[in-house]
Amino acid sequence: MAFELAIGIVGISFILAAFILDEFLKTWNQNTIRYNLFNIVGAAFLVWYAYLLNSWPFMVLNGVWFLAAMIKLYEILKK
Repeated sequence: MAFELAIGIVGISFILAAFILDEFLKTWNQNTIRYNLFNIVGAAFLVWYAYLLNSWPFMVLNGVWFLAAMIKLYEILKK
């Protein structure tokens, strides 16, 4: 269980860091590469965590989060 918990903690740390930095720093927002990379990494770890726990609702939630951040990152890089 320690391994699974570590995966979940890493994932939520990335997601929460992106959120908190977006809230309090003007240089972090949804249109930056680093913000979306943090969300992509965090969501990927949380999908893995959900898989390890066999939690389908949590897996779907974070899979959608991952895809949304990937699409946004693609749009940013395309500019």
